[in-house]
Amino acid sequence: MGCRLSTVYIRFSAHGLDVPRRSPWFERLLLHADPAVRTPGWRGEAFQVIAPGTPLPPVAGAALAAAGGAPGEWSCIASPVHCVAGMTAVTLPRNGCLTLEPEEAGALAFGFNRTFTGAGPRLIVGRGAVMICTFAQALEVETHDPQAVAGGDVFGFQPVGRDAPRMRRLMSEMEMWLFEHEINRARGAAGRLPITGLWLWGQGAVPAAPPMLTGWTAGRDSLFAAFGDAAEFPSPAVAGVLVSEDTPGSDAWPEVERRWLAPAAAALRAGRLRRLEFCAGDLRVRVSRGPHFRIWRRPRPWWEHFSG
Repeated sequence: MGCRLSTVYIRFSAHGLDVPRRSPWFERLLLHADPAVRTPGWRGEAFQVIAPGTPLPPVAGAALAAAGGAPGEWSCIASPVHCVAGMTAVTLPRNGCLTLEPEEAGALAFGFNRTFTGAGPRLIVGRGAVMICTFAQALEVETHDPQAVAGGDVFGFQPVGRDAPRMRRLMSEMEMWLFEHEINRARGAAGRLPITGLWLWGQGAVPAAPPMLTGWTAGRDSLFAAFGDAAEFPSPAVAGVLVSEDTPGSDAWPEVERRWLAPAAAALRAGRLRRLEFCAGDLRVRVSRGPHFRIWRRPRPWWEHFSG
């Protein structure tokens, strides 16, 4: 892929703050954005940026392959979540998809495998502290990415399929195991949300061969962390996918702008990139280089670009 035809796809969190904050530099960049379009399958869209024409591999299969899994080995992603039980429903808050430090993930995997002994499921830690639950044989289930559930009732998003009762039972056992886990006591003492469960999703087998990529990846996403983790925007500019856990306007966001957005915008202006794509939730906007830059627009809050 030629540099001038390359795209950089940037996914970020839109719900990391209780009250949204303005992000002036980012909002000036979004002055040049096309209207938002819906993209419920954002990973598939982003994957085509770095592997054009290649089928999207199973999320867990790719993660397990990067962790040394054998072709055909079957697993699920085990995402830590914080759910809230109410009088009539259990909800996954918008900030309920949690991020673990590598030490936390390692301790959880060690404790789980010591508690749930035998030939049953096992937890391992993949790249980016992604937790993976391996099974001795494939299960016939359909699951949902917890990020797509965040902000709503979890009832309609439980695993379904022939082997769903087994998976739901395992998830319930994980909840009981985590209830008074020492890691949650430590998280509570540090003012962090406790882990109420491990959400199983992204099921699939390790591919027979790794996909051929033509670009870079960065961030701790369950899928894209399997393909590498660039430390900063690369030079020369080529196609890439960045998945950031940070929210525009947050205390950490200026570092995202410095390391990624500003160099990407400079490459776009210089003609070394074709476009930038920004995705949050199920909406994506595109910023392209060209004479149509809309300098006459007045900046508006960034979140208005990503609201339905």
